[in-house]
Amino acid sequence: MKYNFPIERTGRPKAKPDPNTLKFGAEFADHMFLMEHTKEEGWHDGKVMAYGHICLEPAAAVFHYAQECFEGLKAYKSKDGRVLLFRPGMNAKRLNVSAVRLCMPPVDEELFVEAIKTLVRTDKDWIPEKEGTSLYIRPFIAATEPFLGVRAAEQFMFVIILCPVGPYYEGGLSPTRLLVEDEYVRAALGGTGFTKAGGNYGAALKAQEKAHSHGCEQVLWLDTAERRYVEEIGTSNAFFVFGDEIITPPAGGTILPGVTRDSIIALLKKWGNKVTERRISIDEVLEGVKTGTLSEMFATGTAAVISPVGELIWKGEKTVIGGGSIGGLAQKLYDELYGIQTGEVEDHMGWTVEVE
Repeated sequence: MKYNFPIERTGRPKAKPDPNTLKFGAEFADHMFLMEHTKEEGWHDGKVMAYGHICLEPAAAVFHYAQECFEGLKAYKSKDGRVLLFRPGMNAKRLNVSAVRLCMPPVDEELFVEAIKTLVRTDKDWIPEKEGTSLYIRPFIAATEPFLGVRAAEQFMFVIILCPVGPYYEGGLSPTRLLVEDEYVRAALGGTGFTKAGGNYGAALKAQEKAHSHGCEQVLWLDTAERRYVEEIGTSNAFFVFGDEIITPPAGGTILPGVTRDSIIALLKKWGNKVTERRISIDEVLEGVKTGTLSEMFATGTAAVISPVGELIWKGEKTVIGGGSIGGLAQKLYDELYGIQTGEVEDHMGWTVEVE
């Protein structure tokens, strides 16, 4: 093993939350991983320690210039007691793409995975076993150097925290309602849309509030230039089923290349489905619903895995998709992917990584 991190166990372990009432992002496990970076030493002194406050100076660059990026993945406990991660190497690669774009030092991919394994192994009792639950893993990099001046920082921290979670949406796999956003935009070419940067999400909160005021769970983002082409669904990637063809917007510079998105495309192609990555306009989507050629729409992401879309609101008009029910393909994909993640379905793709 290339990396072996010391473990400082907490003297005050917390009571585990009730798996039947778990909310997403509300409870945190006993320990976290912390590693620091300086120009002279690089990444050094990584360790697992008690979950607690992080001490930063008020002038820390992350507060003023938003030098920060993060990842999200999950750990599952199979019925035979194994602890499984899902494609953590892809998260490591994506974190580094984000870090480089934001002028932050990348983290060695093997270090990333081993740090997660060490932390999850330490807090494996925090992995809930109820159907639909998991242990959410949040790694992030933040600039900690205290200075006021617009330049790249030279001091950083790499932190991983754990969170036992239930379904991302309260309705679980129930179809969601989306507000098609024509006022605000998520990202523009040349920006940071392809990264998992905190600023992307902070700037999206106003549109999220607007969606909630219309009774919607999420936002369907359109492109910056024309407010015409579909990009993302809130925190997820979008898929449309037209007959025997599944269309998804290309993961270019404005769209986050989702790990779940990549997995869904791979499964669909393995099953012999035609998958097309191309731009698709909101007019084409609505026309497809009207003519009956569009049978399903769903979102993919780490938090919800698969989230069927049952209704769109566009310029005050409501459009129901697939009768407002879960589509057969979305259900099949969820059963397969969630089954692989939890060890219930044999992993022919080589995606799961066991924490021994």
